[in-house]
Amino acid sequence: MNLTKKELARNLVMIVVGSAVFSLGFDLFLDPNGINCGGVSGIAMLIVYGVNIPWLTVGILSAAINIPLFFFGYRQIGKYFFFGSMLGMAISSVCFDLFAAVLPVPTVEPLVASIFGGVMVGAGLGIVFLAGASTGGVDIVARLLKLRMRNFPIGKIILCMDLCTAVATGIVYREFNNTLYSIVTLVLSSIILDKVVYGMDYAKVALIISDHYDEIGSAITGQLERGVTLLHGEGYYTRSGKNVLLSAVKRSQLAQLKELVISVDPDAFIILQDAHQVLGDGFKRYDRYEL
Repeated sequence: MNLTKKELARNLVMIVVGSAVFSLGFDLFLDPNGINCGGVSGIAMLIVYGVNIPWLTVGILSAAINIPLFFFGYRQIGKYFFFGSMLGMAISSVCFDLFAAVLPVPTVEPLVASIFGGVMVGAGLGIVFLAGASTGGVDIVARLLKLRMRNFPIGKIILCMDLCTAVATGIVYREFNNTLYSIVTLVLSSIILDKVVYGMDYAKVALIISDHYDEIGSAITGQLERGVTLLHGEGYYTRSGKNVLLSAVKRSQLAQLKELVISVDPDAFIILQDAHQVLGDGFKRYDRYEL
């Protein structure tokens, strides 16, 4: 992965912020209420609760479990993911213990805790994943599986792996409600994670039917600097030939596109569709390691 200094600095900030948000949600809402978010941190939470050793903390145990997984991830994915994930793991492990020691825990209902905790965990992990790293543990395994399961969202992979941890939570805490609340957190964090990772990468595909297709096409390429493809169709009722313009634009250009088309031809027929992960000139380039 070749990154400029600016991109590298941006990714480092994202890893730090995402890891801190993840740890904050864990310490404020999940751990105090016996709600599990899965992953290595969730396993560590169960072990710490079960053995009750004063010096053994979630941060220390998470780091210890992660070490062999990191070396496995290094062999499979590469240096950037290895060092980025090492940073994410280190920050989250430190923040687990730091936030637990200095921040007051809010008194909230378990359902509220599972919702807010799930949102913060999912958002934090999503930010870290966008930077091309992870916080370790199950995230590494999920990232490796993603290389083989290209069409399966990363959040759903993690969810499938974490459901067993949710069941174990009810057993360790001897309360089935803990399992149910943990499932709420896992599902919600999975949804938020996918929204953060994939929801920011949507564009729009426009299909424009107009007799003034030449003027509209020139305006799109000249003013919006977007490519246009000319498709040849036929009106069903009239059986007359119709030219259709197809163009992929960014969401920020959507209003400008509609105004541009209507200014040329008020009677133009416009169809707008969501497009996910548009690859090519003017958009992202394909990277086999991306999520």
